[in-house]
Amino acid sequence: MKSRGVSNCGSQFGSTTKSRRFQFLDPMLKKRDDFEDILEERRHSSDLRYALKCYTPVLYKGLSPCRASELKSMVLQSDQLQYVINQVSKEMGRTAEEVQAEASTILDEMAHRLQISTVRFFAFTLSKIFKTLFRSICVNEEGIQRLQQAIHEHPVILLPSHRSYMDFLLMSYVLYTYDLSVPVIAAGMDFMGMKIVGEMLRMSGAFFIRRSFGGDKLYWAVFSEYVQIMVKSGFAPVEFFLEGTRSRTAKSLTPKLGLLNIVIDPFLKGEVFDISLVPVSISYERVLEEALYARELLGVPKPKESTSGLFKARKVLSEDYGSIHIYFGQPVSVRALAEGKVNRCQFNLTPRHIPRKPGEEIQSFVNDLAYRLVRSQEENMVLTPWVLLAFLLLQNQAVGNERGMSLDELTEQAAWVRDLSRQFGAFLHWPGTVLSVLLSGTIESLCAGGGDKQDVLAMTSEEELLNRAVIILSCASYRNQALHLFIRPALLAVAIQAASSNKKQEVYNSFSFLWNMFSNEFILCPGAAVQDFEEACYLLVKSGALQISQQEILVSGRGHRTLAFLANILDPFLEGYQVRKGLANKTKLQTNTIFSD
Repeated sequence: MKSRGVSNCGSQFGSTTKSRRFQFLDPMLKKRDDFEDILEERRHSSDLRYALKCYTPVLYKGLSPCRASELKSMVLQSDQLQYVINQVSKEMGRTAEEVQAEASTILDEMAHRLQISTVRFFAFTLSKIFKTLFRSICVNEEGIQRLQQAIHEHPVILLPSHRSYMDFLLMSYVLYTYDLSVPVIAAGMDFMGMKIVGEMLRMSGAFFIRRSFGGDKLYWAVFSEYVQIMVKSGFAPVEFFLEGTRSRTAKSLTPKLGLLNIVIDPFLKGEVFDISLVPVSISYERVLEEALYARELLGVPKPKESTSGLFKARKVLSEDYGSIHIYFGQPVSVRALAEGKVNRCQFNLTPRHIPRKPGEEIQSFVNDLAYRLVRSQEENMVLTPWVLLAFLLLQNQAVGNERGMSLDELTEQAAWVRDLSRQFGAFLHWPGTVLSVLLSGTIESLCAGGGDKQDVLAMTSEEELLNRAVIILSCASYRNQALHLFIRPALLAVAIQAASSNKKQEVYNSFSFLWNMFSNEFILCPGAAVQDFEEACYLLVKSGALQISQQEILVSGRGHRTLAFLANILDPFLEGYQVRKGLANKTKLQTNTIFSD
């Protein structure tokens, strides 16, 4: 499968020259890697032989793997941790030996104990499970080759998107399949409560960290030193999720910077020559937790992770969850990106073992880097027909179209949205005959039309109403997978509607207001409003929806349909902000009334 992609633009507001300034945005100029289905061989050969294969992964500069006991000793004896232990000892009036023992306990709770026998067990077991759950697991082989080269040359940090519990299992499974080092993975403490399973995850490379540890200076010191020594030793890639937690809505979350700050610190201090950051995009045709996520969003408490709950969930094995596409992006060199942006000489002014908060320059660099990486994850997401159909079905639902949509109407609109998506640079997986396969019971219930809202409110069965809400939220989660593709043109479409004239500056002012309002809702790189505006202009001109001169933005004859579709995408988010603003104003009014009384 080959498709094309869109990259972020780096221009300034003003006259736009398509041939020179936006040439790299043209989707025809960017060739995608081919994919290989790694389950195909598993269906025709022995899983036991696969699990017991000769496993000789490429290592960073040919180093030997580090044992867990050696890693623990390196952490506890490091100058950085010893400095913090002495500080904590003085501040809390405890002996250094007591604080050292506490640090050792923290490390025992946290550290992985990677064992090849456990990795082989998971390789065998997951092969059986994946062949049952999924039709295919497709991996871009060129990305694997780039990763192999990166692991050999520099410490590697793997940064997968996070939509499902399956993500970290898939990553380890893929790397084992291609004879690459199984990563050590940052995992939440929730998994430690799962008897047996938690320990097996630890022995397959997971290290466990608390969700929050506030001002616990000792815990932070143990954690950061543990991660940094793994990075510096380079015996295995370090893996964590930039978004911090799973996205329940399938929309990318604002990146968390804590771990990213920690892993690039050895480069900033000159302890390693470079670090390679590898964004990985994992695209599911269906996620196992789709109904669970919808119910969580509706207020149903999240089930606690447990081994018994895992066995109860085995009924999912009877369902078809389609295909998975895993795209390993271009390794990002921290050294190349920091050139001219970060003055590393500042780290020579104090001893390296003394902890210091990152300055404004470092914070800005890490923040920009994080957004760049999440944007890269988004651009390499593989979209299926169902994702685009979800846009159409939800928009039909929103307008309360009682007659619903015929199959012919849905087919025509799906083809139109597909073509628009390709013009915007979508990475599509579009089989030949899709609608007959995709029209399942869930879609049919949405195709039936929005119906009378009063009928919905008059339902006597709370569970029936809940189930309908679950269907709509599940559909919304699939729509959200492609929001990154449309968000900038959609902001421009709404800005054109809201602007007082068709003057380019007026439209930009409306766009900038919307851009700032939604800056925490979508992945919009800080300070990039001008670039995003010009990217949106370029895409809508390219699709034939707009005509733009030096001073004006005009909607073409065929552009009204495109702009209406794009503006409708933002409607639910605009309504949500209006509701929240209304509630906030109501609360403020009530508060003022109370105090005035």
